[in-house]
Amino acid sequence: MSNSGRSNRKTHLTTERPPFERIALLLQGGGALGAYQAGVYQALGEANLDPDWVAGISIGAVNAALIAGNSPEHRVEKLRAFWETVSTPPVGAPYLGFDLRDDAAHRLVNQAHALGTLVAGAPGFFTPRLPPPYLYPPGSPEALSYYDITPLKATLELLVDFDRINDGGMRFSVGAVNVRSGNFVYFDNTTHQIGPEHVMASGSLPPGFPATAIDGEHYWDGGLVSNTPLQWVLDSRPRVDTLVFQIDLWNARGELPRDLMEAELRQKEIRYSSRTRAATDQFKKQQLLRRAAAKLLRSIPSELQHTAEAELLGDEADDKAYNLIQLIYHARNYEGTSKDYEFSRRTMNEHWNSGYNDAVRTLRHPEVLQRPQGMDGVFTFDLAVDGRD
Repeated sequence: MSNSGRSNRKTHLTTERPPFERIALLLQGGGALGAYQAGVYQALGEANLDPDWVAGISIGAVNAALIAGNSPEHRVEKLRAFWETVSTPPVGAPYLGFDLRDDAAHRLVNQAHALGTLVAGAPGFFTPRLPPPYLYPPGSPEALSYYDITPLKATLELLVDFDRINDGGMRFSVGAVNVRSGNFVYFDNTTHQIGPEHVMASGSLPPGFPATAIDGEHYWDGGLVSNTPLQWVLDSRPRVDTLVFQIDLWNARGELPRDLMEAELRQKEIRYSSRTRAATDQFKKQQLLRRAAAKLLRSIPSELQHTAEAELLGDEADDKAYNLIQLIYHARNYEGTSKDYEFSRRTMNEHWNSGYNDAVRTLRHPEVLQRPQGMDGVFTFDLAVDGRD
């Protein structure tokens, strides 16, 4: 296994499990940016913070499968194998002799790599349709996408032990959208027998990729509706004390665009960021009410505790604790609209190292692993806002 993408910095090992009943790892969609999530996982694994539940959308679903479908000692190895496979240049490595310390030159090189991906695909992931889709009969699967993702199925079968996922040692969830109904669906190993097709369905983003057929229905990328599984995990019952690591690949915050290319990029960021901060703020408000209801129910007279109103409040009452730790990939100046399909090895390693180092910095803050003390029982932490060093 290559060490070219690893950082030399290491976390301080955690010898005791944090005081939470569950650790959840949530992985957003974002194509080539997903190597950032692999770097975060490497740091979490070194800190003995392996999740009990991993949930993902799109490329986050692929990373989730690589984590849940392997033993702890092999997870980073399998993540590295996947990301090195898909970042192998399909048409050479056009660095063009530029000094990549210059942002303009680096941007040009990245665009050349992205063009290579558009033309030739990404090894072990997707290949262009030949002939192109508009030469196939309407209604045929081949007429509905520019790329064939059959290689991804073979890669998943090689690197992921789906029997391990279905054994249920770690909860596993991936989100997709039913093409006919438009409804969001989670494939979860507590309710489904998970296979490669469920992971592929979560990443079937049209028109690049075809819909994935499962049990007579067809599914597209979950990011069309929601690019994060946060709500799925927070709404789960029964509620338990939960430490959440939310790994986002798109930043909701940004500057006013200066040209059409920047406008397209900003539109992507807003569309796929899933407004995680707004969701966590809303969750904090809900938890404040739930904890108030729990406290109130414990103090009301016994004759009122079995009324319909009390039972209704009891269903929503919750005095559990939640730490929501958010890590967001912050793109460099030379990355543009193609950053989610720029699969070069150099950029993959940059993304991986960024995730690793952001996780290391996050874990230096002791409050991240401590139970919250506020009235709402929720602690939120965003490295970019609360502690970038």
